Amino acid sequence: MLDRIFDYLDFHFSLEAVIVLLILVLLEALLSADNAIALAAIAKGLEDKELERRALNFGLVVAYVLRISLILTATWVQQFWQFELLGAAYLLWLVFQHFTSEETKDDHHHGPRFNSLLQAIPVIAFTDLAFSLDSVTTAIAVSQEKWLVLTGATIGIITLRFMAGLFIRWLDEYENLEDAGYVTVALVGLRLLLKVVNDSLVPPEWIMIAAIFLILGWGFSKRVSTELPQVEPEKSEVSK
Repeated sequence: MLDRIFDYLDFHFSLEAVIVLLILVLLEALLSADNAIALAAIAKGLEDKELERRALNFGLVVAYVLRISLILTATWVQQFWQFELLGAAYLLWLVFQHFTSEETKDDHHHGPRFNSLLQAIPVIAFTDLAFSLDSVTTAIAVSQEKWLVLTGATIGIITLRFMAGLFIRWLDEYENLEDAGYVTVALVGLRLLLKVVNDSLVPPEWIMIAAIFLILGWGFSKRVSTELPQVEPEKSEVSK
């Protein structure tokens, strides 16, 4: 029974497999920065720190199940360009919604507001799935062994949860970070769209990574200014 499972997953452990796994984990970490910002910004729509944390936890559990399903059916999914078109349209819609929505005065947040946890969880899960359409293709190009890609995806989702938690805090500290994150989301959406139009037009991975780092550098370039309340000096009464 186990040998059949291992054969299906192409399970062959070797030093080369360890190196490939490290490459997959590194790629997941590098390509998850824009995803983490988007998920953090979505979670902030709940306006409650505890609900934000729970939304990320539950949303990424659902996202993990969808990722695994995508990996196991990747060969079939790649035959239909419509999936990539839907993913591109969804990500570009998120970007459009972000830049056209009104900014709240208290925390400079764009984007959707949620009244309950159940509203946020599907948005988080499907946003990660749209990103996965691009990252899973990259992972499969690195290794055809399913167990390596599955292990990389597992470590990647844990890394994504950690990074999203950091970005939730940083979004309150850096004024341009949320906008920078959505610019990188637009890059991923356009990359998926180019895959549908003409795969030869898709820029190489190193250009995407360099562009993401430059945009995030701008995002971290300006801290939120906090104005201290002005305290008027007390007037001392002079007794005659």
